[in-house]
Amino acid sequence: MTTIDLGELSDFVSGEARQIKAPGRTLVVVRIEDDLYVLDDRCSHEDFSLSLGEVDVARREIECERHGAMFDLTTGEPTSFPATRPVARYDVVAVDGRYEVVVP
Repeated sequence: MTTIDLGELSDFVSGEARQIKAPGRTLVVVRIEDDLYVLDDRCSHEDFSLSLGEVDVARREIECERHGAMFDLTTGEPTSFPATRPVARYDVVAVDGRYEVVVP
């Protein structure tokens, strides 16, 4: 397991998706209130960046801008078609006021 430093909570705007490039992978980070969610930044339906999509704060979902598939930020599971496969979701931990994502 590897940890990637994401920064402080204040580095992220609630309700907005942000792309983070890490060695060997591209992630999308979404802040909703005091929580950070991290998924792979690729729609499982078609290889397209999720960080370009809208965030549904109330439902804690992110939309793929290309075809409108929605993904649950807490699980990575698709919640609407055309996506039928989940995207990888990663745990986020707080360490001394900074946030880190744990990746395999």
